[in-house]
Amino acid sequence: MISRKNASISKFIIHKVGNKFNDTKNAFSEKLVDFDEPSYDLMLPFLLRPFGSVVQSYRFNHHASISLNEINSYCTQLFNDEETFIEVSKHIVTHLYEQSSSAQIKTGDVLVVMFEGIEFRDMTTNAVGIFKIESKVNFFQTYLENNSYDVLVQKGINSRKVDKGCLILNQSDTEGNIILSVDNNSYDAQYWLNHFLNIKYADDANNHTQQYIELCKEFSTEVLKPNYGAKEQNTFLAHTIDFFKENEIVNVERFKEELFENEKHIREFENYKKDYEGEKNLVLRNQFDVAEAVVTKAKRKIKTDIKLDTNIQIKLDIDAPDASAEYLERGYDDIKKMHYYKVFFNEED
Repeated sequence: MISRKNASISKFIIHKVGNKFNDTKNAFSEKLVDFDEPSYDLMLPFLLRPFGSVVQSYRFNHHASISLNEINSYCTQLFNDEETFIEVSKHIVTHLYEQSSSAQIKTGDVLVVMFEGIEFRDMTTNAVGIFKIESKVNFFQTYLENNSYDVLVQKGINSRKVDKGCLILNQSDTEGNIILSVDNNSYDAQYWLNHFLNIKYADDANNHTQQYIELCKEFSTEVLKPNYGAKEQNTFLAHTIDFFKENEIVNVERFKEELFENEKHIREFENYKKDYEGEKNLVLRNQFDVAEAVVTKAKRKIKTDIKLDTNIQIKLDIDAPDASAEYLERGYDDIKKMHYYKVFFNEED
């Protein structure tokens, strides 16, 4: 997460990126944008707002040497010599263009920005921002002509969200520069993260926590729900979040002991975890520190509703993982030939 309360834009330029697959060309600017006050006041939060809720960070990647990563090289130049900003920004767009290997990749505006005063984990630093605007929205423009107002439709950038963007902080740890990324048009996950930026998740508590919660979510969807029902799925997810909230360190063996009551479920989870690691090409640690911010964000995204085909929904409280086991009973009615849920309670609200 970053804070933008003291942030400012020191350099800003707009280019257009084409698509080499369908032979549309790039178009480059030769001058920096000179903002008026209203435009600047709208642009700064538009660019930085998405990174205020980002909890996971990335690091540059390359099969041979990090120094050969193109974006890493360009950002190093910009941090060392801002006088090269315009020329290096063109190289960044050209590198992006080279990744457009299919008709699916969209053309658009590319904004390259130098920020100052970015606050990240109690540090204040400058940063390079790269943003791609892929979609424009229609808006009405009114104008005066011959003493009467008329209206026309124009296309412009939606100021509510950035399509794709990254911040490369001029701050590093043992793994290299800290990078944050957002992608709201993730039609091709490989294009932005892997091909253009060539980055990987940082080897830290945020990543370990996120990966393990994702494993549990997919296990609940692919194994628990089809075999044991939505109640078991949601109870497991609620207990998972509760375990992460109550423990500063996750030990996988202890996790399995607390969440599963019998050996069959443990074996199912272990087998799924092994397949999951193979498919994702990763190895999940058997013990890691918990990132509280990741757990909080994951909790907001987890849905614990049981949706029935009779147009009835049962909403379970994720903060009360034992309630469903104690007060919700699932069964089968031989007369109606239908499943049922029995709910116990004292009073209605």
